[in-house]
Amino acid sequence: MSDRIIQSNKEELYASCIKRKMEGWRLAQICAVTINDGFEMSYTFVKDSDMDTLRICLKEDEPISSITQIYPCAFLQENEAAELFGVHIENITMDYKHKLYRIEADTPFKAKEDA
Repeated sequence: MSDRIIQSNKEELYASCIKRKMEGWRLAQICAVTINDGFEMSYTFVKDSDMDTLRICLKEDEPISSITQIYPCAFLQENEAAELFGVHIENITMDYKHKLYRIEADTPFKAKEDA
């Protein structure tokens, strides 16, 4: 049993996802977190009793490609990261365009600028 956090970057994400998909890994979750000047994205994959989390840091306005072409189930979690945090995810297969949730505030979990 292994549980690994692997620091990665957006350029390696797509190839890493394809490799894991071909090896039989399941996408377990995608998590967005606000950090200084941007976001930390964690993509967790599970196979048997092993778990790998690819961790990617993005600048606030830096786009990242969707992985829905590899893992179609990612559309919900990618829409959530975009709508709640403001992560710029490009080419989501089923893009809800910030209408996944019925919320009044735009990107409520995005870091707010000091007034």
